[in-house]
Amino acid sequence: MKFALASHGTRGDIEPCAAVGLELLRRGHEVGMAVPRNLVGFVESAGLTAVAYGPDFVELMDPDFFRNSWKIQNPITLLRKAMEPVTQGWAETSTVLTSLADGADLLLTGIPYQEVAANVAEYYDIPFAALQTFPQRVNGYVIPIPPSPLTLPSPLIRSGMTVASWLYWRMTKRAEDAQRRELGLPKATGPSPRRIMERGSLEIQTYDEICFPEVAAEWGGRRPFVGALTMELTTDSDDETASWIAAGTPPIYFGFGSMPVESPADTIAMISAACAQLGERALICRGATDFTGTPDFDHVKVVGAVNHAAIFPACRAVVHHGGAGTTSASMRAGIPTLILWIAFDQPIWAAAVKRLKVGSARRFSRTTRESLVEDLRHILAPQCVTRAREIGSRMTKPAASVTTTADLLEDTARRMEHKPHRE
Repeated sequence: MKFALASHGTRGDIEPCAAVGLELLRRGHEVGMAVPRNLVGFVESAGLTAVAYGPDFVELMDPDFFRNSWKIQNPITLLRKAMEPVTQGWAETSTVLTSLADGADLLLTGIPYQEVAANVAEYYDIPFAALQTFPQRVNGYVIPIPPSPLTLPSPLIRSGMTVASWLYWRMTKRAEDAQRRELGLPKATGPSPRRIMERGSLEIQTYDEICFPEVAAEWGGRRPFVGALTMELTTDSDDETASWIAAGTPPIYFGFGSMPVESPADTIAMISAACAQLGERALICRGATDFTGTPDFDHVKVVGAVNHAAIFPACRAVVHHGGAGTTSASMRAGIPTLILWIAFDQPIWAAAVKRLKVGSARRFSRTTRESLVEDLRHILAPQCVTRAREIGSRMTKPAASVTTTADLLEDTARRMEHKPHRE
C-alpha cells in the first residue's frame, strides 16, 4: 500500500509522523512524507523520502510573540496572531499534498495544516488519519485555550467543536474556501472537526491514556490512545553528555526545545544559581537558543540535542517547556518533571503533570531564581520521586506505540482498499 504523510512545525511535530513512516516502510509499504524545508534533511537522514511544503517554521517563529503571548488576555487576538503564518502557507501546502497523495491509500497528518490534508483526502476519496498530541476535540476536562466569553450553539459542541477550534475555523475559512474551490470540492458549510468526524476519520491520540483518563472514558474508544511516538534517535552529543553525567552526581536536565529563550545569559545564570544553592549539577540543552558567549560554571554543562530516552533516566529531574514529546519522555524515564511553559498546548501538559503528582509547573515568564529553587525542592522531594517512578512504569513503551499506530493505519487503509478512488 501507499501512505502519504504530512507534518508541519518543529522537529517535535515531525518526529511522531516520521516514526510511523519508518515502521510502515519496514513493513514493505510505499511511504512519502511532506515536511517544512528546514526538516527535509532530518527526515531523509532517518531513511524516508521527503518533500518540502509550507513555510519554514523556524523563520516564522517570532520570538517577541512567544515571549509576550501570555500577556495577550483576549484569546481571539492571540489566536489571530498565531494563525497568520498558517493561512499564508495554506495554498502551497495544498499543492504539495495534492501531488504527494496521488495514488495513496491513506493520508496521515499531524496537527498543523490538518484541515488542508483533510480536504486533499476528501478530493481523492481516501481515508484520512490525524495524530493528535493533546485532547483537541471537545471534552469535559481539557480546554485548549483560556476561557472565552464566546459560547457555541449546542450542535457545534456535539460535533466536536471547542471555542478554540471554532475560532480557528473562522480565521482560516477564507484560505480553506479557496483551497476547496481549487480542488473542485463543494464549499464547506461547517468546521473541519465536524467534517472529519462525519467521515469517520481516524484520530489517534499520541499520548498515554493515563495522562487524561477522564477524557479517554468520555470518548469511549472512539479515538485510540497509543502513547508518544518517537524514533529515539542517537545524537552527536550523547557520548560526551553520558561521560559528563558519569563523572559526577546525576544532574538536573534543562531544555526548552524549539522555544526561543529571551535572555540566554540570564537564563543560565538563574539555573546556575538555583542549582548551586541546592548542591545540584545542571545539564542544559541548547535547543533553539544560542548560548554562545554565556558564562561558564563548573557545575553546569551546555550541550546540543540529546537522545531523551538515553539521557533522561540518568538525570535527577527534567525541567522543560512542556512540549508533548518531552513531557512523555520525562514521564517514561520515571523521574520528576518541572514544566516552565511558554505557549501553545504547553499549559495543558503543565496541568497534567501537576494532576498526576509527578512534578510541578510554572509559566516561564514568571520564573525567578527563588521560584526555581522552590519548584526544584518540590519535585525532588521523596514523594514526588516515588510517584514519578510509579507512573513511569505504567507508560506505554515507545516500540508498542509505533506498532499500534501502524496497525491502526493499515487496518483503516485495508477497509478502503477495494473502493474506487475519485478520478
